[in-house]
Amino acid sequence: MDTSLKSGSVNLSRTDILTEIKQAEAEADAKVAKAEEEQKAALAEARRDSVKKIQDAEAQMRSSYESAVAAEKDKLAKEHDSKIVAGKQEADIIDSKSKAKKEEAKNFLKYEVERILNVSS
Repeated sequence: MDTSLKSGSVNLSRTDILTEIKQAEAEADAKVAKAEEEQKAALAEARRDSVKKIQDAEAQMRSSYESAVAAEKDKLAKEHDSKIVAGKQEADIIDSKSKAKKEEAKNFLKYEVERILNVSS
């Protein structure tokens, strides 16, 4: 900027003033453009962050769900196994009682057949 001192005041030519105005407008336009670019970059960053947070939350939710399902399956498998063991024990008891009853029935039939044979002889 060219300034001349004449009688204690600063006098600028019309061309200098217009040049300064154009420079100021160009600087303002550049600042506005830069601010708009920064705003776009900040919005893009915020969108990426929010998408990442949503994805992280969904992944955590899936993980929690899968853990809960796995825990429930494990619990049900243990219950199933204990019921199978209890059922086998009950079947063994019934089988041993059945063998005792079969032996009783066999002895009864043998006795009755012998009695019938003895009566008829």
